[in-house]
Amino acid sequence: MDCDFTKPPRSAEPARRRKTCPVRVGSVVVGGDAPIVVQSMTNTDTADVGKTAAQVIALARAGSEMVRVTVDRPEAAAAVPHIKEAILKQGVNAALIGDFHYVGHQLLSDYPECAEALDKYRINPGNVGFKDKKDRQFAAIIEIALKYGKPVRIGGNWGSLDQELAARLMDENSRAAQPWSAREIVREALVRSVLGSAELAEKLGLGTDRIVLSAKVSAVQDLIAVYRDLAERSGYALHLGLTEAGMGSKGIVASSAALAVLLQEGIGDTIRFSLTPAPGGDRTLEVKTARELLQTMGFRTFAPEVAACPGCGRTTSTVFQELARDVQNWITASMPEWKQRYPGVEHMRVAVMGCIVNGPGESKHADIGISLPGTGETPTAPVFIDGRKVATLRGTALAPEFQKLVLDYIEKRFG
Repeated sequence: MDCDFTKPPRSAEPARRRKTCPVRVGSVVVGGDAPIVVQSMTNTDTADVGKTAAQVIALARAGSEMVRVTVDRPEAAAAVPHIKEAILKQGVNAALIGDFHYVGHQLLSDYPECAEALDKYRINPGNVGFKDKKDRQFAAIIEIALKYGKPVRIGGNWGSLDQELAARLMDENSRAAQPWSAREIVREALVRSVLGSAELAEKLGLGTDRIVLSAKVSAVQDLIAVYRDLAERSGYALHLGLTEAGMGSKGIVASSAALAVLLQEGIGDTIRFSLTPAPGGDRTLEVKTARELLQTMGFRTFAPEVAACPGCGRTTSTVFQELARDVQNWITASMPEWKQRYPGVEHMRVAVMGCIVNGPGESKHADIGISLPGTGETPTAPVFIDGRKVATLRGTALAPEFQKLVLDYIEKRFG
């Protein structure tokens, strides 16, 4: 079939970002024209100042621009100012967020130093209070936020949904001519819960420039549906995250699938990957995967991108795998210094390929690339810079020789 050149080609860009009211959270801006923000949460006992501060610092240095800590009891609230002091001493300016459930109004009132040290408060409308206490305790937190000039995230979760609201909607639905499914009712209850709380917060004096919304569920299609509704029905900044995403590849794939669809549609101002770490595992994995999603989709650029082939029967040697690993690790370790010395280096593309099938072509597409010989091929590795072959490497010192060429290229282009 012939191409119809009268039609414009399909766009390779995501939808224009939904316009939301920008919210300043410490030194970070969420929404508006600001880049999509990466955030995470500690899993230490917040009352342990040393461990919590160390994890906040690790998450921030991995790239988390906002870090949430649990504030669940007096000891945790008392520790927050000391945690903030400790991270600032280490030069970390990631926004510190307090996560409040059940007794947040009391803790913020009893520990004003905590209320002042935090950059944002997170309130869950499903458990801020029950029955006649709900609005009163919610209002108490909003009043404290107004007093200290803090923004608030109103974060609903279908695991802690406002049961009175859900029951009322179920009752109304039972009398409808075309009733919704129970799943649709739960989603609607979640959306109404956060929107109703936001409306109340505004009536109490909190401006839209101080409100972020989230409505988290653990099923991919439900999350997409909920946030599409939120985006249609409000102009608040939105925090995206698949709650209880799970462990390992399951959690990464599920979070990526849900968030990628929404981000591609222009929905979302800040994201988190809620991954379950392995016992004693690396908490920063959730930050790294969130950043990789944003970079892979073209929303942000954090570090040079390394393209590497997966290997096949033509690449029975592990040489190209080892070189790809070494180059990736070297770039990651070098980025803190490179960001200071070489502005723009994060946009560089590097290719480490394993044979002559796609190797030379992929290397030519990259800023700098190397194509290693496959099984039975001539033991030479051509290097391409800006599409031109500039050198041929041989022998066992491929990694340091290629790294030197990369560094020379960086110096010439970004130095």
